[in-house]
Amino acid sequence: MKKVSVNIGYILEKENLSLRSLADKCGIRHAALSELINGKRQNINFGHIERIANTFNIEDINEIISLVEAEEENDV
Repeated sequence: MKKVSVNIGYILEKENLSLRSLADKCGIRHAALSELINGKRQNINFGHIERIANTFNIEDINEIISLVEAEEENDV
């Protein structure tokens, strides 16, 4: 099964930014970005993706989100 992965860590490394700096630059709450990075957020706000893309002149959405194989959770 596939799931959507948000590649914010990649952007932080590429731009040499802290999560707080990214939040300030994009106008997105720090907590919302933290939840995206840690996979805690079930829904992706496409407005946030647009803000990140516009802030860093990203033209390929694959730099921000991608589909990856989901790890299966076994209840043992």
